[in-house]
Amino acid sequence: MANLKIGKMVLRSMVRKPATLMYPVIPREWKERTRGRIEIEIEKCIFCGICARKCPSDAIAVNREAKSWEISRMGCIQCSCCVEVCPKDCLVNKAGYTSPDFKKVVDTFVKPEPKVEPKVEPAAEPEVKVEPAAESEPEPKPEQ
Repeated sequence: MANLKIGKMVLRSMVRKPATLMYPVIPREWKERTRGRIEIEIEKCIFCGICARKCPSDAIAVNREAKSWEISRMGCIQCSCCVEVCPKDCLVNKAGYTSPDFKKVVDTFVKPEPKVEPKVEPAAEPEVKVEPAAESEPEPKPEQ
């Protein structure tokens, strides 16, 4: 009886597709609402710190004076609480997870200083010196 069950299972697995993916060869397709890695658009951030206060694992740190935002990737539990409370919508969940590593990864983002281009005054046109024509005697008028 047991042989029939094993034979049945073997025949079934020969006909069906494999239950697992060939991961390195075929990349995983992420579902639309998958929570994953937290990413920030630092240009939009106002450094209010609401995301850091709402994070249950204290993985986010915001420094208002230095205009920096950092996240401990190994401490983040991908709950997306920070994404939901961000007033400027600068935090998003990207498909995928943090890759495993032997050391703790802390990503730091610093807001770039706005480029202030120096005012360039229009160059003054070079002065053109007009030399007076050599004084010569006026031509006599013909008499009529």
